[in-house]
Amino acid sequence: MPQNAVCVFCGARNGSRPAYAADAEATGRMLAGNGWQLVYGAGDVGLMGVVARAAQAAGGETMGVIPEHLLHLEVGKRDLTRHVVTETMHERKKVMFMNSNAVVVLPGGAGSLDEFFEVLTWRQIGLHTKPIFLLNTEGYWTPLIKLIEHVIAHDFADDSLKGFMQPIDTVQNLSIALHAALS
Repeated sequence: MPQNAVCVFCGARNGSRPAYAADAEATGRMLAGNGWQLVYGAGDVGLMGVVARAAQAAGGETMGVIPEHLLHLEVGKRDLTRHVVTETMHERKKVMFMNSNAVVVLPGGAGSLDEFFEVLTWRQIGLHTKPIFLLNTEGYWTPLIKLIEHVIAHDFADDSLKGFMQPIDTVQNLSIALHAALS
């Protein structure tokens, strides 16, 4: 990786609240403003498209990774700095993860949850030490955080699991946390 790169997992939809898209746009600008490459799912729809267009508009480097079967559905964005087409979803996640120094999860659906739990599990079993941040826009991830606390309380995971992810409430605080993690 030529520079610090941040993997952003997020929705292929905009969601129900304007704050989700606003934070996705601010995240894209923030990454570009700090000289960090955006690594994301290569879609030009939903929050994926918002974060990528914002990073590009701010002069940032972008790497998109998309499986062949989603090129049409997610409107694969081809005007990126790097565009990678994979065969499978699993390969997509692996390429995104391997080309980044940190992971940020914006609001999203089942796909974003799948991506989050895969990197969290990899961290739990010692396959990496990359930081994982949840951008908790308007409390979107609060139920997920409570679920993880529930899993820990019922002894299906150690207390350390909660420490492998860091909820962040604002893009400004996310920038501060990424600076600390990437320096």
